[in-house]
Amino acid sequence: MPEVFKTQALLLQLAFTSLVFLTSLNIGNAGITSTFIRSEWPSVDIPSDNEAFAVPKGYNAPQQVHITQGDYNGKAVIISWVTADEPGPSGVEYVRCVDQKQNKNVNTKYDTKYYYKIGSGDSSREFWFHTPPNIHPDAPYKFGIIGDLGQTYNSLSTLEHYTQSGGQTVLFLGDLSYADRYQYTEVGLRWDTWGRFIERSAAFQPWIWSAGNHEIEYMPYMVKG
Repeated sequence: MPEVFKTQALLLQLAFTSLVFLTSLNIGNAGITSTFIRSEWPSVDIPSDNEAFAVPKGYNAPQQVHITQGDYNGKAVIISWVTADEPGPSGVEYVRCVDQKQNKNVNTKYDTKYYYKIGSGDSSREFWFHTPPNIHPDAPYKFGIIGDLGQTYNSLSTLEHYTQSGGQTVLFLGDLSYADRYQYTEVGLRWDTWGRFIERSAAFQPWIWSAGNHEIEYMPYMVKG
């Protein structure tokens, strides 16, 4: 008899757990993951002079523009870029979509589109970002998870797929540019091409980073003669 009661108790516990799980599925709205599957190996690096890595027009124009979340609540962003010819102006001009007022410093609001401009004169460039919704258990938010991107033709198809998905931010799992596959000055050049490569997404929404083993650039050949 004790074994019968024990079995019945386990079945009752299993039924209750299943009920809670199914109920959570009915009231939740987690969405679905993408069915996109990137091509299999081998994967070939895109030549450095390909248009995917194009340098923006204009002398000392800002390039490799990328933003990341600047605070815990999602109301701030950090904007970073490179000027290749010489140090350039570090200011950022913001325009909130609803009021079209220009500000160099702005307290952003939730769920609002902001345009921003960096650089100066004919070499200045304009982008935009959209802040996330106010924090709430039911606030809808679509994000992508990317890792091992590199800068191959397969990388391009992955990035194009993501930019068309409607994602609002990227959680990057490490192994960014795969520049460690190169040597000497080509390492830095391949970081530059990758920075320009991801700009099509990273200049418009936060990419939140973590490092992988390919960010450890071990260079035993770089020794003094």
